[in-house]
Amino acid sequence: MTTDRITLKGLRARGRHGVLAAERELGQEFVVDVTLFLETVHAAAGDDLTRTVHYGELAEALVKVVEGEPVNLIETLAQRLADVCLAHGLVDRVEVSVHKPAAPVPVPFDDVVVTIERSRL
Repeated sequence: MTTDRITLKGLRARGRHGVLAAERELGQEFVVDVTLFLETVHAAAGDDLTRTVHYGELAEALVKVVEGEPVNLIETLAQRLADVCLAHGLVDRVEVSVHKPAAPVPVPFDDVVVTIERSRL
């Protein structure tokens, strides 16, 4: 089992996800946290970026997904983000949390978060 992790927390992007027309029209900020599980020993031994995940490039790819085609459910958005992470051949497993702090909830709340974990089959 891989125990090395790379975590990207608090990635912010504006998206138009949700089931309500206003969410699609106005959009809102989404916050994403991802933890990648992978083996980093070879990257560290050779100080070689090609043997790990370039988290700057990953962040850009994840923002494109959030800013891209709208979906009804943040569960679907989380799955799309997990797919991007797992497309990197070195990633064995990923945990993705999508925060929707401005969700249309009719009572006071701090945040709505969907967290999924996916692994390579």
